[in-house]
Amino acid sequence: MADAQKDEAEKNIEIWKVKKLIKRLEAARGNGTSMISLIIPPKDQISRAAKMLAEEYGTASNIKSRVNRQSVLSAITSTQQRLKLYNKVPPNGLVVYCGEILTSEGKERKVNIDFEPFKPINTSLYLCDNKFHTEALAELLESDQRFGFIIMDGNGALFGTLSGNTRDIVHKFSVDLPKKHGRGGQSALRFARLREEKRHNYVRKVAELAVQNFITNDKVNVAGLILAGSADFKNDLNASDMFDGRLASKVIKVVDVSYGGENGFNQAIELSSETLGNVKFIQEKKLIGKYFEEISQDTGRVCYGIEDTLKALELGAVETLIVFENLEITRWKLKDSQNTEHILHTTKQQEASGRDAFLDKETGQEMEVVSQESFLEWIAEHYKDFGTNLEFVSDRSTEGNQFVKGFGGIGGILRYKVNFEQLADIDDDDEYYDGMLLEMIPRTTRRGVRARGAAARQRAGPRARGRSSALRGKKPDEPGYPHAPSGAPEPASILL
Repeated sequence: MADAQKDEAEKNIEIWKVKKLIKRLEAARGNGTSMISLIIPPKDQISRAAKMLAEEYGTASNIKSRVNRQSVLSAITSTQQRLKLYNKVPPNGLVVYCGEILTSEGKERKVNIDFEPFKPINTSLYLCDNKFHTEALAELLESDQRFGFIIMDGNGALFGTLSGNTRDIVHKFSVDLPKKHGRGGQSALRFARLREEKRHNYVRKVAELAVQNFITNDKVNVAGLILAGSADFKNDLNASDMFDGRLASKVIKVVDVSYGGENGFNQAIELSSETLGNVKFIQEKKLIGKYFEEISQDTGRVCYGIEDTLKALELGAVETLIVFENLEITRWKLKDSQNTEHILHTTKQQEASGRDAFLDKETGQEMEVVSQESFLEWIAEHYKDFGTNLEFVSDRSTEGNQFVKGFGGIGGILRYKVNFEQLADIDDDDEYYDGMLLEMIPRTTRRGVRARGAAARQRAGPRARGRSSALRGKKPDEPGYPHAPSGAPEPASILL
């Protein structure tokens, strides 16, 4: 079950990456028709696409406009070079975007993107235009979830799936069940027992076929399951011990329909359309609801805000990292006059209000920008380094909107309690902590701990600062150095 949840989380991250890519590609525009969109479906041949590009290269050589001709030929050459990286088409197909786009400053910039989609793409496409064509990728996102249906009535059962706008009948069979009647005399009880036995066998057969159709390699192959029917069979199946627990946990709705078979399947889809559309919302509501529950119970096993969340990540304390899918935070890597690297995270509002955070404290000049990237893209690539699970949420649900507006759109559920206030008040000038506690904190965190320690000393006043100044230079074995009393907690306990 844990592996299935992990696979689902990784798939959601891939979907988020494709969404971001589509957004950037749709906004890109170029001069002339020098932007190539190439999609090769699974089981196609790289050689066929290479041959087609060679023919296109010959055709493009006849373009009259010299500038446009050179741009198109350059884009085709880049696409050919990308294809040479593959010996065969990947299992899910291959998507390539190459060309020159116009930046916001009016300059031309080359774009070369090739990747394998997160699921099979059954579209063959080659277009040379003034924009990239992402319609096929958008269709992948529309049908990214597959739902299972079980339709039961007194005449038989039907198993079907719904993925996007495509419905498939996986299996169906008919039964001949005896109806209720008042005849039988002394044999009435025997007839009733035979009737109940046949109903029981019918439910058992449906439960067995459900496992065959909706579980592959010990994993449920549908995102949710809808049980439908015109009698009590669907409720009997849902409550039965014969129904596999993995499938029972996936039941998202039980609906009453007027028909059985294929007509009942169509009616069940109509009646459950609202639920199907909100499945992602339901998952979000449960996740953020768990986060809010930890806050309401004051367990201390949550963090929020970019600063505390990054600190908890560096400690390895975050079990589930929750991030708003459109979070606008930029991650800067800066270098000061001493060639020391600094990591800075800013919002657009902070960048607009001033650039004091970019100044070198020694020289007063702006630090050198080594790199600049979206925090979302960085965390999507590096979240595994922190031993956490990453979940993207939207602001379309009530809980999601509250999380974005009230908690900054980033937070985490922790494995254990972390006291951020005590972390902030560590006095780095006290060599007892310098030698023992700070060694237990990752190097990337120490700079923040020291900065917070300086702020704490400023709040504490001259007496506390005088005490640390008097101790500066003393060693633990010299007279006058304050040692921890016997029975004092271990230094690491200050973190937790």
